Amino acid sequence: MPPVAYALLGPTASGKSRLALELGARHALEIVSMDSGQVYRGMDIGTAKPSMEERARIPHHLVDLVEPTQSYSAGRFRADCVRAIEEILGRGRIPLVVGGTMLYYKALAHGIDALPAAEPGLRAQIDARAARRGWPALHAELARVDPAAAARIAPNDAQRSQRALEVWELTGKPLSAMQKSAPPGLPFELKGYALVPEDRADLHRRIAERFERMLRDGLVEELAALRKRHALHAGLPSMRCVGYRQAWGYLEGEYGMDALRDKGIAATRQLAKRQLTWLRRLPGLEPASALRLE
Repeated sequence: MPPVAYALLGPTASGKSRLALELGARHALEIVSMDSGQVYRGMDIGTAKPSMEERARIPHHLVDLVEPTQSYSAGRFRADCVRAIEEILGRGRIPLVVGGTMLYYKALAHGIDALPAAEPGLRAQIDARAARRGWPALHAELARVDPAAAARIAPNDAQRSQRALEVWELTGKPLSAMQKSAPPGLPFELKGYALVPEDRADLHRRIAERFERMLRDGLVEELAALRKRHALHAGLPSMRCVGYRQAWGYLEGEYGMDALRDKGIAATRQLAKRQLTWLRRLPGLEPASALRLE
């Protein structure tokens, strides 16, 4: 029998981290973060990063990996996650992957396409073209070379349009065609569980309370300090994270604190809605109530 790793998925503010810590108090487990925001150093408040005390109590992996100026991909997550799980299993402990970045789970569980690594110079050129012409114009350019990918990407989705154009310009092949390659398997069995709140109104209440707590804890001040420390701009993947994107607009003077609060809560609710849609579509997940660590 292959060794077993477990994954706990759920929308933001659903209680995943709390449940994981409770399980960690009863089992010899280590947590592997599956959060696309927690990989960034210094972005602690807006990503609800585990505290140092929590990390000292239960080992956490894939936290604080890169600077906010850098990119981190689903492909890199899969490689890092597989390596972390194998190391945890090698210590005779239980790996529990926890988070709400559903694309990362899809990459882990079902593989990821053999796509070229990001090329910073080319990305800068694409960004420069977008600054001159706008992302809808670049989306139209993408539609000419890869209509299948363009059909799945919104005209203003800068990140996905950039990646599809980058793949085309690096390889001369459409992203949509390259995504049909067979993914590699896993060296362990992965059991996935979904924590889906039954009461949507209660989830919305918790989302509002959590974002307001982030503001009280210094989300805006955290972002202001990051902007002084790094050469950040609003188009970076790190700065498109929910909470930081809205705080950026506040620091730019686009709106006041009340609007920041409203925008942040609304964006977090939209994120939770997308995460719940992912959970309904991901195959093989069991309810979190069925999670039993062996």
